Amino acid sequence: MGQTYLAIANPAAGGGRGGKLLGSALKRLRDAGLDVTVATTRSAGHATEIARDAYQHGTRNFIAVGGDGTAYEIVNGLFPQAIGNGIPTLGFLPLGTGNSFLRDFSGRGVEHAIESLIANKIRPCDVMRMRHRGGVIYYINLLSMGFSADVATLRARRFSGWGELGYFASIFLTLARFNRRPFPLRVEGQEHMDDRPCLFVTFNNSKFTGGTMVIAPSAEVDDGLIEYVRWGPIGRLGLIRNLPGLYDGTHIQHPLAECKAVSRVEFNLDAPVDVMVDGEVLSLHCEELDVLPRALNVVA
Repeated sequence: MGQTYLAIANPAAGGGRGGKLLGSALKRLRDAGLDVTVATTRSAGHATEIARDAYQHGTRNFIAVGGDGTAYEIVNGLFPQAIGNGIPTLGFLPLGTGNSFLRDFSGRGVEHAIESLIANKIRPCDVMRMRHRGGVIYYINLLSMGFSADVATLRARRFSGWGELGYFASIFLTLARFNRRPFPLRVEGQEHMDDRPCLFVTFNNSKFTGGTMVIAPSAEVDDGLIEYVRWGPIGRLGLIRNLPGLYDGTHIQHPLAECKAVSRVEFNLDAPVDVMVDGEVLSLHCEELDVLPRALNVVA
């Protein structure tokens, strides 16, 4: 008998695609000897509740069935209780619309995820911990502020049912507004708060976002560091000309770009800001970001 897993499934992931494809994926895993039990989510945040309760009752192996948001909810159910109490393992069945985290390991999506689960390809993974005025969140992909978060926020709040058209509409409107502003912060090694205006800042554990954007080409999921990427106040035409660089990682060579591996970031924000974190949109009054090195095992 192979490993035992609790699969936490979001049936709405990928516009319902996740629920339709789950049966065949589970059959392959079970035929290979894995013991997989399924818990289905009913609402936003339910995956966090399921994971928290299961961990408290001794479960240590989980599978996120859905997109990046499903994995994000599970991670926030496992932490902080998993700190010092047994490292959990998280596998994936990427059946949602956005599955950026797994692209660090393969572009083959579901097929790679199933093969990794069957082969028990376990890798250590850092967990990012963001303390904010309302509490603490944990993530394994990235957290961004500025342009990319503005696009995601607009899509979630105004164009959530528009599919791909909603994504392009959100980009167009965000470009029209083009709000370049400061996010006062101090990264490790800096003496003073950095309050220069910028287009965006991101705090990355892995390389990809938005499916295929290589926002942090130097990021490693197990190095105990946050890959901090900042793009200064580039203009509209400059951004449009340099958009291809966001998809191959060459944007960090732009004169207005900065990239640095750090272990801690302090914030001095005047108010909450919209952030995109692992595919989810939140409004947070961020205070401090640090790393839990190798606190999670991933199957990838």
